[in-house]
Amino acid sequence: MQGEFGIMGMAGVGFIGMLVIGFLAGYIAERAMNRDHGLLTNVLVGIAGSFVGGTLAGVLGIAFYGFLGNLVVATLGAILILWLFGRSQRRR
Repeated sequence: MQGEFGIMGMAGVGFIGMLVIGFLAGYIAERAMNRDHGLLTNVLVGIAGSFVGGTLAGVLGIAFYGFLGNLVVATLGAILILWLFGRSQRRR
């Protein structure tokens, strides 16, 4: 079962862990999607990705725990965000 989230936290990690996961997830997503962003953008995309990925995992009934689980979910969520953003930019 997935742990409880604080307003600015992830299950099984603290605030600093959330920032580290956000940076790593944003960086991995940036490389996977062949983009070039800065540090702050990577952290923000990674943290947003953790909420998107966590929500999708919850809806699908997928449990994740700790640093590695949060990193995988955040990375997948960040990739989804960058993919959607890229699609919306191509339409303009």
